[in-house]
Amino acid sequence: MRLPQRTFSAVTALVASLALLAVPPAVPPAAAGAGPGCDPIDPAACLLPFPNDWHTVRDSGTPTGRRVHLRTTLKNVAGLPVRPHEWNRADGFSPGSMLLSRVPGLDLTRTGAAPVTDIGSSLRDDAPIVIVDTETGERWPYWAELDANAPDDRKALIVRPARNLREGHRYAVALRDLRDASGNRIEPNDAFARILGPGLPPGDPLHGRQRDTRQVLAALDRHGVSRDGLYLAWDFTVASGQSLAGPMLHMRDEALRKLGDRSPSFFVTQVTDDVDDHIAREVKGIVWAPSYLDQYGGLPGSALHRGRDGKPARLPGNSQAVPFQCEIPRSAFEEPARPALYGHGLLGGEDEVGAGNVKAMAGEHGFVFCATKWIGMSEEDVPNVVTALADLTRFQTVADRTQQGLLNFIFLGRAMTRGFAGHKAFQDGSGASLIDTRAELTFDGNSQGGIMGGALTAVSPDIRRAVLGVPAMNYSTLLNRSSDFPQYGQVLDLFYPDKLDQQIGIALIQMLWDRGEANGYAWHMTDDPLPGTPEHRVLMHVAFGDHQVAPVAAEVQARTIGARLHAPAVRPGRKPDKVPYWGIPTFGSSHEGSAMVVWDSGSPHPPLTNTPPSEGRDPHSDPRNDADARRQKAIFLKTGTVRDVCGGGPCVITP
Repeated sequence: MRLPQRTFSAVTALVASLALLAVPPAVPPAAAGAGPGCDPIDPAACLLPFPNDWHTVRDSGTPTGRRVHLRTTLKNVAGLPVRPHEWNRADGFSPGSMLLSRVPGLDLTRTGAAPVTDIGSSLRDDAPIVIVDTETGERWPYWAELDANAPDDRKALIVRPARNLREGHRYAVALRDLRDASGNRIEPNDAFARILGPGLPPGDPLHGRQRDTRQVLAALDRHGVSRDGLYLAWDFTVASGQSLAGPMLHMRDEALRKLGDRSPSFFVTQVTDDVDDHIAREVKGIVWAPSYLDQYGGLPGSALHRGRDGKPARLPGNSQAVPFQCEIPRSAFEEPARPALYGHGLLGGEDEVGAGNVKAMAGEHGFVFCATKWIGMSEEDVPNVVTALADLTRFQTVADRTQQGLLNFIFLGRAMTRGFAGHKAFQDGSGASLIDTRAELTFDGNSQGGIMGGALTAVSPDIRRAVLGVPAMNYSTLLNRSSDFPQYGQVLDLFYPDKLDQQIGIALIQMLWDRGEANGYAWHMTDDPLPGTPEHRVLMHVAFGDHQVAPVAAEVQARTIGARLHAPAVRPGRKPDKVPYWGIPTFGSSHEGSAMVVWDSGSPHPPLTNTPPSEGRDPHSDPRNDADARRQKAIFLKTGTVRDVCGGGPCVITP
């Protein structure tokens, strides 16, 4: 769902007017790689290469034994630096982090680096880019691309993991035998060439970097990666599960312990009967949830309030008003309907549960759907999101409110299953409940709801089955590939005009976003649950050629969560990959477990670059509007079985 143009235009106009008052940076971007805290091995920008253990310190108190310690970061055009305090809470980097470097003159085709259409080639013995787990020796799959949005002199090399990196693991990276457009080998820069040379004396500025690099080279050598033709090498540590999910789990566990077996408090504000052919009654109201934000009421722009131990803590009496809207189908007056939470789209609201496709799903298959806002990324957050893109330090407020939003959904689910049935708004004329309180709570969400829904599924103690519609994870992959992003990209262009800085900035905010979106929880979304959480089954419905949520990021999610692919997935020739859907096992007529189903309504394959689609119609909404897709969703939510509803062939939709 796209943001209303009038809303965004008003906010962008305000930001643009502020930008006119900004002072251009005194130091040109090319000089940003020099200075205290900068890694000298990649001088194009201070934080390159990224992620990088150069920007960590030893810390025996963390699960990884390290802690992020950013000292120098980006500055916007007003000269405001990204203040690193929130990043420095982490004990490592994002499990889905893109790997960034800047290699002048690099030609990926002449180099033979694995493109998005041939991920399997990233694991070749002679692959020019290597990512290796330093403990296990496992080579990690990826694809490599150059930033198609940047001029040649600021073009980042972007290496994207094709499956999320393991939590708490350390990885070594090698770039070797890189070639330019003429096929000539690209030699390492002066600093790295000196590091590769004889031992430097203790007084040399590169002495410490040489010592650390030799440990990286030794790790690579142990796992069969030699120094021959080496251009650059470094290592980094991935954040632990405790670092990623710990704050959210602390909030959840403390809040539910105090709630006990009771329903959260709620009140109904509006009841509308005889809504349409599918819906007999629409109910609106408020559920109360404990708030861990630093403002009473938790308005946009608030962040998590933390206690002396660094964990989220409530201000005395602070509660969050959680608005809800529920759609009760006509069939519920004959047989109680199953409870399900619904997740809305991009920067939307709970009223999206009233969309025609959701009402059809409720009416056709006997579900009561209730929704609330994904606070942090709802309609009320639009001004805050825009200003956070103007000053990336403020992105903490987006990530923190999304974590509170996950707790809000959990409390709405508890009210659905333990409280609503006792209120007359959810009863028929005889006082019988219209909600089947014996049925398990499930989840169905679309677009942003499919992205955030993966995180909710991973942390919910009540949801065991979830449908993620047109989903993916990892906004650092999604942003440049989404047709929704150019509007927001204007803000980055104003405040962080250097395209290399933009990629670094997107990688940085992903570290915070991980705490509130599926990317940070993916390893625990299905059969390796978080503490206090059951195993889950997830059904992903992907729209082939989606303009708004890049299917390639959904494929990364499928590999990470262990989902199987319905096959045949698409008609021959529709996907240009050498091995379509590489690394995702398939199933045929049915599957008892997590799965990905591709729905093809004829739109062209997306660009192979990090740019949004511009050709053909956008199929983003097609799966949810297809009756067979809804039938497949309903069977899965009721039984956990993924059934083929496409007659043994690809799932094709006629728009």
